[in-house]
Amino acid sequence: MNFLFENDIQLENDFALLRPLMENDLINLFAAATADTDLLQYSPSPIYNKELLEKYIGKALENRLSKNRYTFCVFDKIRNKYAGCTSYLNISNADDRLEIGGTWYAKEFQKTGLNRNCKFLLLEYAFEILGAERIEFKTDERNIASRTAIEKIGGKFEGILRNHTLMSDGFRRNTVSYSMLKDEWEKIKKDEVFNSIPKKKNICK
Repeated sequence: MNFLFENDIQLENDFALLRPLMENDLINLFAAATADTDLLQYSPSPIYNKELLEKYIGKALENRLSKNRYTFCVFDKIRNKYAGCTSYLNISNADDRLEIGGTWYAKEFQKTGLNRNCKFLLLEYAFEILGAERIEFKTDERNIASRTAIEKIGGKFEGILRNHTLMSDGFRRNTVSYSMLKDEWEKIKKDEVFNSIPKKKNICK
């Protein structure tokens, strides 16, 4: 696998557009990030006001420069609005694996099919363009909605990492770990959960 952080990756179909997060996305994402103070209740990085969102974006840009994490800004093409963010992280070119995570959308975009479209584009790019052999997903043990979504797209439960992540309120969460393998992808992408995904318009590296 040869993931290059300097590449501007754009993933797109008729429903969603994912492109690299930029500094001026503070304006684009402000409404989505601040509409609900509980939006990221299971995340170690809350974003419910301008200062927290600025910090989140700044850290995301630093992580790309330091080659730790690649964050996408998500645009909902059906509603013509910026919806949130998602990321590739824990990227290991030597091991042909990465994680898809750090995903958040304002509540108006949840349960609309946006997440399913974004996950398909990210999985397709990772397995078919990058040549990943393994993709990982992690979430808070308490986050039933996230766990259900991961399982629905074919993520296989691997276990629970106890006291794994320190939250902003001092709570140490248990993290649930899932994965998907390359030899599982061909079947998964034809399953019912993905069979209504529109054909991609383009994938740019």
